[in-house]
This record gives sequence, structure tokens and C-alpha cells, in this order.
Amino acid sequence: MTSSQLPSSGFPAPASGSQSPDYAPNLPGRHRSSKLWRKVFEISTIIGLISLTLLLFNVANSAFGYVAYQYRLDPATLAIDGVSLENMDRDQLITVLSANISANALKGLERDQPLAQRSEADLRRLIGERVTKPKVLGVWSLSDSLLHKDRIAAEATELDPDARLVFKSWLNRDFVTSPQSADPLWTGVWYAINGSLWTILITILVAFPLGVAAAIYLEEYAVDNWLNRIIQTNINNLAGVPSIIYGILGLALFVRALEPLTRGAVSGLTDPTPANARTLLSAGLTLPLLVLPVIIINAQEAIRAVPTSLRQASFGLGATRWQTVWSHVLPNAIPGILTGTILAISRAIGETAPLVVVGASTYLTFNPNSPFSKFTTLPIQIYQWTSRPQDEFRSAAGAAILVLLALLLSLNAVAILLRNRYSRSLP
Repeated sequence: MTSSQLPSSGFPAPASGSQSPDYAPNLPGRHRSSKLWRKVFEISTIIGLISLTLLLFNVANSAFGYVAYQYRLDPATLAIDGVSLENMDRDQLITVLSANISANALKGLERDQPLAQRSEADLRRLIGERVTKPKVLGVWSLSDSLLHKDRIAAEATELDPDARLVFKSWLNRDFVTSPQSADPLWTGVWYAINGSLWTILITILVAFPLGVAAAIYLEEYAVDNWLNRIIQTNINNLAGVPSIIYGILGLALFVRALEPLTRGAVSGLTDPTPANARTLLSAGLTLPLLVLPVIIINAQEAIRAVPTSLRQASFGLGATRWQTVWSHVLPNAIPGILTGTILAISRAIGETAPLVVVGASTYLTFNPNSPFSKFTTLPIQIYQWTSRPQDEFRSAAGAAILVLLALLLSLNAVAILLRNRYSRSLP
């Protein structure tokens, strides 16, 4: 086929031997504009990376460093038969604890949990809190600890000639597995981690099926009328509502109006039940209100991206609308739906304002073990510690932030693995 036989594209051909007069003068300008925007995007990315690096450095800078402290009772005086406190077994630790606290305090500990059933780590923590009682005299950041060790040693000596100066990692195994304590050297985030996991589990179980179901209805079943257009507009607007508004809604609806349900009285779990409905269930039902608009919008986009030809082929073979949605639309849309869910749940994990309104505890003395328990979460714990004037609590808050980031990345990694698995299984 010669060039004269080629079908016409409908566009005028450029002049022979040269570019079109209307096209050539604009080409250098478009190239300059493209290079300019490319530089803008590169600079924006670099600024974002620098900001993230500074944020992580600031967190890590407070989570590690030298600490100067002084014991109220020297641990060396607690040795039994030449065995130091660090090398004692469970029975010896119980003996030390029983001999150095009051009878009433001992009865209280036994009532909470018998000493014979406690772990060695828990017994050592109790001895530290109630017997040796180390008092923090000074805390220094990681950068100061690495660059100004001599100055820090001199400052610690000025604070107390007998002060002990140690390099402390606030983020350690004991910190992750210990409950909250009024003593920053022995405090931990175990109860807060459990509260966060409970809250996110309830949020996923409620928000994910409701969000996907709403998106399926709006995209596959809803007709284009004024009512559905109003619903769609409200969903889009709700995605930008401040989170504290959802907290006020959760307080009015789940804590007050549905108190018998969220307190556990309806389910018959009345021994024990909290005095009010400020429970994990109330928090877990409030956060779905926050993330539902995001899940719905992302699920709609994922469903809308499925080719119409796939639906038409299914209808042509005699499939019903639901069979088409279940067997063809959802399998192709699930990677995009899970991506939107990951973003929504990531937002929910870090929320503080709605949980404060609903009634999260800032200090919890027991581990939440049911949806009807009182609770605290990692963001609440971080907020409470950063509001204290002592530097040591801000160091503990830095360690808690690292734990929160690790938890967030772990949950996201699991969700991404699930998404990739579904993506590879598609035809």
C-alpha cells in the first residue's frame, strides 16, 4: 500500500520538508514548561523526604540517650546470700518484694494477681516501682549523648555526686510488654497496644463490608436521580469533615443513646461491666464513621475502573447483575478497594480527637480483654505523655511513637500482601 492509499487520519499533514507553522513556534515553549514542572515535582519530592527524615530523627533523638538517676534504696542492699538483685530467681524476688512493702500494699498486689503467678520481669518492675524507686535527675537526647558525653557527665555530677549515668534505650522489650506506670523508668505501652488492636479490629469489621456494599450499590444498582446525587455529594463532603465532629457524633450515638449495647448490658456480659459506655466498642463504632467516606469513594473508583465490556460479556452469557458483580467486578476491583482501605485504616490508627471525646482513658490499670472494656490507645498514650512537663515522659512518648509506626507499617504490610495476592490471582 502506497502512502497515497493510507487512510486519512482526519488531521492536516505538516508542510513538506518542515513542521507546521502553528506547531513549530510552540514546541520550545512546551519543552521549557515541561522541564520547569519536572523540577517543581523533583523539589517537592526532595522537600517531603527531608521533612520525613527530620521527623524520624526528632522522634529517635528523644527515644535514646543518657539518663541520670538516683535510687531511694540502693539495690546492692537487697542482695540475698550474696545474690544480687539482677541475678535473683522468682522466689527470691518475691521475698525481697514482700519484705520491703507494707502489708496492705502486698494484699493489694495479691488481689490483682498473686505474686507466684507473676513473671520475673513483672516482679522486677514492681521492686523498681515500690522498693528501689529510682528518681530521674536528668535526661539527654541522642545527639547530645553522642556529641557531648563529657559535658553530660559533669552536669550529672552537679545534679548529684552519687547519680548513676547510663545510656538508656527507652524503646526495648520491657517497654513494649509492660503496662503503664506513674514511674517513667518502668512505664510501658502493652495495654495501649492491645487497645489499639481491639479498636482497629472492630473498625475493620464494621467499616470494610459497609463501605464496599455502599460502593457496589452506588456504582452497580443506583439509578441517576436527585436522591442518589445528594447521597453521593454528601459522601464526598463527609470525607473532609474534621475528626472531632465524628467523636461528638459517637459520644451522642454510641456512648449515650446506645449505652445498653456498648456497655455490654444487652449481651448479658454484666460481670463485670464498666459503669458507663465509654468502652472499646464505642470507640470501634465511632472510627468507622470517620473512615467510611474514604473507603466508599476509593471502592467506587476501583469498581468504576473495571471495563464495561466485562459486564456486558457476563450479561450476554445470561448472568444476573449480582453474579456479574460477585464473579467479575469485585475480583477485578479488589486490589483498588484494599488500597483505599489501607489508607483509611492508617488514618484511623493515628486518630486521637474522636477517642478523647468518646472517653479513652489516659491511665489504665488493667488489660482490655473484651469489646466492653475500658481502653486506651497508643495515640492517647503519646498525647498524655507529651503533655507532661517531665523530660523523661517525653522520651517515653518518642519510644511510643516508634512502636506506633512499627504497628502501622506491620498492619499495612499485611494488607499489601493480601492485595498483591488477589492481584496475582486475577485472570
